[in-house]
Amino acid sequence: MGTRWTVGAVVGATMIAASAGAAQVIPDAPLTRGTLAFDAHATLGAFTGTTTTMTGAVKGAPSLAAAHGYVEAPTKTLSTNNGHRDSDMAGSLEIEKYPAMRFDLDSVTVGESSGDSTSVTLKGRFTLHGQTKAAAIPGWVWLTPTSARFRGALPINVKDYGVGGLSKMLGVLKMNEMITVRIDVTFGM
Repeated sequence: MGTRWTVGAVVGATMIAASAGAAQVIPDAPLTRGTLAFDAHATLGAFTGTTTTMTGAVKGAPSLAAAHGYVEAPTKTLSTNNGHRDSDMAGSLEIEKYPAMRFDLDSVTVGESSGDSTSVTLKGRFTLHGQTKAAAIPGWVWLTPTSARFRGALPINVKDYGVGGLSKMLGVLKMNEMITVRIDVTFGM
């Protein structure tokens, strides 16, 4: 009887915590800090591009599930810490023509809570290279009375966004078209 009660209490507490996260009022909040990164693979090995130059905001909502907003980063601020590769990347992304990448949040699917975090899937639209596609980004959110933090990752095929120039030196050097975009953002409330 004791084990059954303990399991029931844990399941009940998890459901209450998930419901509490879904029901928490979300106020308007600007982005206070963020990192956008991508992980890629090429002939000469894996590499990561990163920027911390971001703007964004969350619009007020009666619950986490109804939250919406955006985050945006200038493509020219992405750095792989390799000048030649950064120059190639700027050319492939056509940064003068398409100066920003952006995620517009339309809704949140709230999952289970674990400790101080709640699993979520952000649903919205991801824009890269001037093309916008529907996107769902799974991750975790941490809510406090003064902030909301989200960490998640989205695998994408850059060719789906019209990004070319993935092959150099007559095809000797190639970048894989599949990358993983990682985001870690905090909004102050």
